[in-house]
Amino acid sequence: MAENKPKNDVMEKIVSLAKRRGFVFPGSEIYGGLAGTFDYGPLGVVLKENVERLWLQMFRDDRDDMYGIDSAILMNPKIWEASGHVGSFSDPLMDCKKCKERVRGDKLIEEKLGIEAVVGKSLQEIGEIIKKNKITCPKCGSGDFTEARSFNLMFKTHQGVIENATDLIYLRPETAQGIFINFKNVVQTSRKRIPFGIAQIGKSFRNEITPGNFTYRTREFEQMEIEYFMEPGDKEMVKKTFDEWKKEVFDWFLGLGIKKENLRFREHDQKELSHYSSMTVDVEYKFPFGWGELMGLADRGQFDLTQHETFSKENLKYLDPMTNKQYLPHVIEPSFGVERTILTVLLDAYDEDKVNNEDRVVMRFSPKIAPVTVAILPLMKKPELTKVAEKIYKDLRKKFKVEYDDSGAIGKRYRRQDEIGTPFAITVDYDTLEDKAVTLRDRDSTKQKRVKIEELEEKIEKLLTTP
Repeated sequence: MAENKPKNDVMEKIVSLAKRRGFVFPGSEIYGGLAGTFDYGPLGVVLKENVERLWLQMFRDDRDDMYGIDSAILMNPKIWEASGHVGSFSDPLMDCKKCKERVRGDKLIEEKLGIEAVVGKSLQEIGEIIKKNKITCPKCGSGDFTEARSFNLMFKTHQGVIENATDLIYLRPETAQGIFINFKNVVQTSRKRIPFGIAQIGKSFRNEITPGNFTYRTREFEQMEIEYFMEPGDKEMVKKTFDEWKKEVFDWFLGLGIKKENLRFREHDQKELSHYSSMTVDVEYKFPFGWGELMGLADRGQFDLTQHETFSKENLKYLDPMTNKQYLPHVIEPSFGVERTILTVLLDAYDEDKVNNEDRVVMRFSPKIAPVTVAILPLMKKPELTKVAEKIYKDLRKKFKVEYDDSGAIGKRYRRQDEIGTPFAITVDYDTLEDKAVTLRDRDSTKQKRVKIEELEEKIEKLLTTP
């Protein structure tokens, strides 16, 4: 019988487990690391792929009104002028005069006083709030900072052989603009009528001043973004569609197995809105360091297509084939962060309990996203048992993600599989040679039952599809 045990310092435990079991490694570790970068290990890669696969399935493949693209990371720099990123994509940078640590002034305030205290504040006001509330440097404890100044978050690079100002380009800070500049291409090649959406998963880069909280804020990250195009002018329809997306994105997180009580919506204050948005709602998760954004749902209106039409001099208007009406569509954007979703999944799955009076660490992943679905465990490393176990392994891996483990005592092997979140374990024992059945163990309840070998695939498939 399992007893729940209180969680303490869960972030530190997740960081340790992620490294130890091959979910997430520090970037460039053998060279001392590089702040704000991480590498996904063997289990982390599969977990990430499973999450992305479910996202594509729900938001692209299971819908009749969605297309996918994969746009380039490097794009014409005029795109970022049109989007507003060159002029306004910045954070308030401050330096500690004592230890020279660089910090984001808004984040210092947010961590001590809450996000409401810093929304819409100017650079001067940010400095005044920090002084008034005696907010100190997180590294040395000093309260003596330089004045806040604007710092653009885009990474700069150069194309071609000679580096000069005319060859300056940027690593994209978001995937959204790749969708907007391809809107006309998708319309012409798909012949789909509005409303429809364009979805993509891809890398983005932001030169964060203070990356931190493990993979929550990094300089290189992956986004899962959708731009949903609608006919403009009907405010009621826009609100209805926005609310439908709110429900769908929330349901998607629940479908990953994330507990409802750890999720909430937070609507942006008018002063907090991005320059392109008239309304934004975040889905937030209750992280160990407080509530933090998981994804944003924004009403971008006609801003982006209008800007690109102006800067490119191209006609980006949609022509309705039924009414011959021309217009720039209204856009609603659901934007998800892959790394934050993976961190959420890890935190929400982590648990400690006791089984047979022994401490156990268990990752209670939803079976739909667990990196390993089934573990095949011969009771002993004997030819008569391993022969049967290997046959089961080869048969099941055609359908499921399967791991074979014959090293150590069976109890230790169960614990290893529990710690990486494997939902089901199959033990081949000497009775198997007689009854052609195996022991199927459930990770969460630790209950075991005998199942005929010939019925294993059907049984596991049923368990995977049962809510």
